[in-house]
This record gives sequence, C-alpha cells and structure tokens, in this order.
Amino acid sequence: MTGAGSMREQAEAVAVQALGFIASDPELLPRFLAITGIDAGSIRLAAREPGFLAGVLQFLLAHEPTLMRFCEASGIPPSTVGETLRHLPSGDTSYESSI
Repeated sequence: MTGAGSMREQAEAVAVQALGFIASDPELLPRFLAITGIDAGSIRLAAREPGFLAGVLQFLLAHEPTLMRFCEASGIPPSTVGETLRHLPSGDTSYESSI
C-alpha cells in the first residue's frame, strides 16, 4: 500500500525531473521564467515554496507538445503527470491551457 507521504515524494520527484527538463531546454526555460515571473537565479529558492512544484507540472500540462516531449524524454506517461499533480501543495487540475 502506498501512503500519502510516499505519493507526495513520488510527485515531487516527477516535478523535479520536469524542472530539470525545462531548465535544460533553451526555448522552454525563458518561457517558464516569463510565465512564472521568476528570474533564473531564484529558481532554487522558489522551488522551496509551497506550490512551486505543482506550478512546474501545470506548466507542462498547459501545453500538450511540451508535455509530450517531456513524457517521451522521461518515459513518464502523460496521465501520470496529471495524477501526480494532485499530490503536491496547490496541485489541482484546474489549470488553464496556454496558446
């Protein structure tokens, strides 16, 4: 049986992996920074804030091509990204799609 703490740890691991994916992409990182209003030097500090990791997953989920690239690179199914979001602080599925 998987406990709530374990589910949150797994969700955090997926979100951290997603953040690494975003940070390593020269096109995604500036977009992520612009949308979040965070400067590159503050990402580590911001990552400690409740809701930040949920925001990383929401960023991926809001743009299907980006989500699919992450899923292909990581081997994580798209449905898993959405499911893990619910286990993070401020993680809900009422995100808005981006254009």
